[in-house]
Amino acid sequence: MNYMNGKCFVDTNVLIYAHDADQKRKNPVARRLLVELVKTRSIVLSPQVLQEFYVNVTRKIAKPITKRLARDIVADFSPWCIDTTPADVAAAFRIEDESKISFWDALICASALKSGASVIFSEDMNAGQRIGGLEIQNPFL
Repeated sequence: MNYMNGKCFVDTNVLIYAHDADQKRKNPVARRLLVELVKTRSIVLSPQVLQEFYVNVTRKIAKPITKRLARDIVADFSPWCIDTTPADVAAAFRIEDESKISFWDALICASALKSGASVIFSEDMNAGQRIGGLEIQNPFL
C-alpha cells in the first residue's frame, strides 16, 4: 500500500469491509490496512465514519453483526477520531462546491484536512484525485 508517512484518513467502506466476512476479496485487504495504520499510529477517522459504520454493519450488510460487537468496534476506533465542528461543516460546503463531490464526501475531506492527513483511503471517491492536498487512494484496486 502506497501512502506517505503521516496521518491517513479511513473512509467508512474500508472499516465496513474489514468487518464483513462476506467480502472475500476486500475483507483481508481492509483488515491488513487497518492493522498497519493502527500499528503505525497513523489512522484517523471521524464520528461520521463511525456512525455510518454502525448503521451499515448492523442493518445493511448481508450478514449483519450484533449491535454489541459493532458498539465495541466503534469504541475501539473512537480514540482515533477527530471531532467535527460547525466550522468543519462550513469547510465541507466549500469543498463540495469546489471539487464537485457529494456533501458527505466533502465532510470526510474536511475532517481529513483538519487532522493533517495526506491520504484518504476510500472506495467511494475517485482514486488518484487530489482535494486540498489530500490524495484519494482506493486500497482495493
